[in-house]
This record gives sequence, structure tokens and C-alpha cells, in this order.
Amino acid sequence: MTDFTPERSKRLVVKIGTALLTDAKTGDPRCAWMTALAEDVAALRGSGAEVLIVSSGAVALGRHALGLGTRSLRLEEKQAAAAAGQIGLSAAWQDAFATVGLPIAQILLTPGDTEERRRHLNARNTIEALFALGAVPVINENDTVATDELRFGDNDRLAARVAQMVGADTLVLLSDIDGLYTADPRHDADAEFLPEVGDITPDIEAMAGDAAPGYASGGMVTKIEAARIATRAGCAVIITNGAEPHRLVQIGKTGRHTLFRPNAEPSTARKRWIAGAVKPAGSITVDEGAERALADGRSLLPAGVVSVDGTFERGDAVVIKGASGHRIGAGLIAYSADDARRIAGHKSREIEEQLGYRGRDEMIHRDDLVLDG
Repeated sequence: MTDFTPERSKRLVVKIGTALLTDAKTGDPRCAWMTALAEDVAALRGSGAEVLIVSSGAVALGRHALGLGTRSLRLEEKQAAAAAGQIGLSAAWQDAFATVGLPIAQILLTPGDTEERRRHLNARNTIEALFALGAVPVINENDTVATDELRFGDNDRLAARVAQMVGADTLVLLSDIDGLYTADPRHDADAEFLPEVGDITPDIEAMAGDAAPGYASGGMVTKIEAARIATRAGCAVIITNGAEPHRLVQIGKTGRHTLFRPNAEPSTARKRWIAGAVKPAGSITVDEGAERALADGRSLLPAGVVSVDGTFERGDAVVIKGASGHRIGAGLIAYSADDARRIAGHKSREIEEQLGYRGRDEMIHRDDLVLDG
């Protein structure tokens, strides 16, 4: 038993490998398996968890649709296969979740979308809105425009970056292997299974093997790198063999898995990132009432903003100054400098009147804000 199980998660990212989603012989989606996964997600939703899926499989399905077989493909052929396969993959997921009455929403991302601040903020806000509306986000790598990701099989790392972006507490990598071994068990009969990993040391990294032949493009190397990214963001990572239906809800009850323990809480890790990894592009000065509200853990509303300085865009980092002009913190702002000036001092309900569109109620959401000291 492990204390990190899907049922105990508040926000769970599930990455599913190509080998689980497609039939290696026919190239068709494994619809029954996908329906079982949808039933697992519905059960987790019923226990209060928010679940997001990162799905592979588009290139493999596109190979079949375009008659490309299993031969090695040039980059442009992989991108063409992804374009063709994405349609069938999305339809298969929609059919699977229709059986449990849950709407899905497709988001196409590359790892860069999770790293560049404005794109990061846009993607995260979309995902938050989908959760609020009761939908299950299904994220696919945007393989029709990706380059290095297609060459190296980056969906594991993409899933880790998504987990970091949305503040997930658990990332499950469903694969065709049940976890981490001291060596590749396909080639070394003496390889020992590791049920838990604390720190990802060079010795742990050396245990990774290559991907199995076939459609899968990842491998234990990318899974360990994904674990490094996610655990630093306060997210536990579980690697397990997902071939059997309903494996997701069985984690921690039956079967093997490897748990990579997180190094911090997701919220703590995100605050550290905002405080230390971004360069402020401007500043916001707030009144005494807003300063007290921020100290109480609230978001910064436009009504409490006295002045806006600098040139910045939505998603940039800005310094927050108190009424006396001293720095009190920093955060990622939800408006450009021009728009922030126009709504400064106004009630949130007046934003649409001032800007001509309905933006966020908060100028800086508390999740995107860290106070000094």
C-alpha cells in the first residue's frame, strides 16, 4: 500500500502511452480499454478528484489511417500521421467518456506552451475553466508542429510540465512496464524492482533503459526525467503497467508500481518558482486595504490598485508595492500594462465596461502571487 493513491489525489494527471491506446497489430484504438479508463476517471471524479489526461497515440493511429505501416518515418511523415491520427484519437476518447456521461475537451500543447509565461497562463486558465465546467481535459502533444518532441518522445515530460502548470499532486504514467528496475528486466534476469524512489540520483538515472521496439517512442529515460520535473514541483509520480483494464483505480491495492516522492507541496513549489525564477517587468502599487487583503491570503483585485508602472503583457511578472512604496511581493499579472491602468481602482464588475471584454476578476490571482518575508 502507498499513501499516494489516485483516490487521495485532489488533482491528478494521467499520462497514457501509445502501447496502451493502440493495437500494435491492427493500429486501431483499444476502445474497450479506453472505456474502462473513462470509468476509472468517473469513479475518481466521484471521490472529489479533478482528473486531466495526457494522451499519446495520434502518430500510431495516423500510421494506420495513411497506410504507413511500421517503418521508420521521416519527421514530416510523422507530422502528417499525427494530423490524420488526431481525429480518430479524439473521437475514440469522446466515445469512451460518453459512456460515463462526462464531456471531454481537447487541448493541443507542446512543452514550450507550458514554459513561456503567457502561453503557460493561457493554457492553465483554460484548464481551470474546464475543471469548473465539469469537463475532462484531454491534452495531446501538438505533433503536427512539434519537432524535437516527435524525435525523442516527449509526452512523459510534457505530462510532468502539465502537472507542474496546474499544481497537480499526483502524476500517473501508465505504461507497458510496471515501474523502475535496477536494470532493464527485458535483458537482465537479475534486475531488481524498486517500489519507491526518494531522490533521483545519478545511480537512479543510470537504471533507465531504451524504449521497446514498436510504436512507443518514450522509455524509462523520459519517465525519470518526467519524475524529476514533477517531484520538484511538489507532485508525486507513479509509474505502473496499465495494460489491464481499470488499473488506474487499482494502484496501491494490487499490482506493482514505482512511487517517486515529491520534494515539496505543489503550492509551495509554485510560490518558489514565482519568487525566484522570474524577472519583474513592471510594478503595481496598492492601497492599504488591498495590502491587508493580500496579507490575509486573498487575490489582488483592480479596486485596490493605486498605480501601474512599466511595460508588460498578460502573464508577465510584476512587483507589488504597498501604499508607502515598499515592495511587498511579486506575482503573474492577468492583464497587460495598458489594460491594468484602465481598470485600476475599479470594481471587478466594471472590467467589461472599461475594457470592452470580460476578463478575470483578479488582477493577480492568489495562486500566482507570493509575498516577501
